[in-house]
Amino acid sequence: MSKKTITSSSRRKFFKAAAVTGAAAVATVAMPNVGAYSAAHAKTVKLKMQAAWGGGIFLEMAKQYGDRVNAMGGGSLSIEVLPVGAVLKTAEIADGVSKGVVDASHSVTAYWYGKNAAASLFGTGPSYGFSSMELIGWIEEGGGRALYEKTLAKIGLDVVGFFAMPMPAQPFGWFKKNVKTVKDVKGMKYRTVGLATNVLQKMGMVVRQLPGGEIQPAMKTGLIDAAEFNNPTSDKDFGMQDVSKHYHLGSFHQSQEMFEMQFNKKKYNSLSPQHQAILKHAAEAANSANYYMALVRYSNDLGKLMNEHKVNVYQTSDAILDAQLAAWDVVMKDFRKDALFNEIVISQQAYAKKVMKYLFMNQPNYRLAYTRAFGDPAKVKI
Repeated sequence: MSKKTITSSSRRKFFKAAAVTGAAAVATVAMPNVGAYSAAHAKTVKLKMQAAWGGGIFLEMAKQYGDRVNAMGGGSLSIEVLPVGAVLKTAEIADGVSKGVVDASHSVTAYWYGKNAAASLFGTGPSYGFSSMELIGWIEEGGGRALYEKTLAKIGLDVVGFFAMPMPAQPFGWFKKNVKTVKDVKGMKYRTVGLATNVLQKMGMVVRQLPGGEIQPAMKTGLIDAAEFNNPTSDKDFGMQDVSKHYHLGSFHQSQEMFEMQFNKKKYNSLSPQHQAILKHAAEAANSANYYMALVRYSNDLGKLMNEHKVNVYQTSDAILDAQLAAWDVVMKDFRKDALFNEIVISQQAYAKKVMKYLFMNQPNYRLAYTRAFGDPAKVKI
């Protein structure tokens, strides 16, 4: 037999074997292991998440997170989002998740501020020039996550937490008149939460911490004189326009905030690596979805408050903003005597000093461009 004959024969055998192998591979792709697929779905992991919200846009945002977990889970992992009070009251949520009463929660760190003041630094704290977007950046890329976990360990909360929704700066809130100076607000009974409580007390305000649903009735009955919650949409839903016609936007008392999704640590550790990854990355997806929805809804509802309910909208005066920053300095000096609290502050300041320098030096004056196109933002009708 010649060399040419041997080569041709070998080539024919090679292509025949390749064809058989390829056909088998196609068959494998076309005909998945239905038994294995069914078995996986028969073991669907179902989690119950207690939100701190009874309704409104915040509960919608919690459900956006749940929807993304359910879609990524493909039937093998699901979350049922429950409104506040379904199992736990707001003040019970952190402990309830830690003890396994519910599997997870959708809330904010300021709601467990009573356990350790450092909790507020992961939401309702001083900004050092950064917004909520940069605060989340510090948590995920600037060393904040390790300090968050250190804080949880110190107070004994057995949870795993993720963050989402870089909230715009919260309004100073609703007043019975246009307030321009510190003297105008001194002695007022006011509602807020977290470290903002201490800050506004330093400004001479009498602060009461109330759940969202109690704010409007408290102002209506005179229990409080002024209040903030979070944003134009939630405020409108609460009916704040029915107890006040003076709404002040922009404030340093809560210039950044975000949602915290806590999971019972034992339950979380029992999940597969794939399911753990879904819970984490769904938070990143909800971070964007929540923010995109907020920008449209908040601005639309601000327009409704102004046009339909004749609310007077103001930017909080520089005099009050300066007083808030001065009050933050005093409050932080007291709390930084705690070693962990101080460690967190040092980390945040190092991040802000570097990152915000870049942003402030690089960002053009967007307000200048807006004014050129539409006019003074304070006077533009929407």
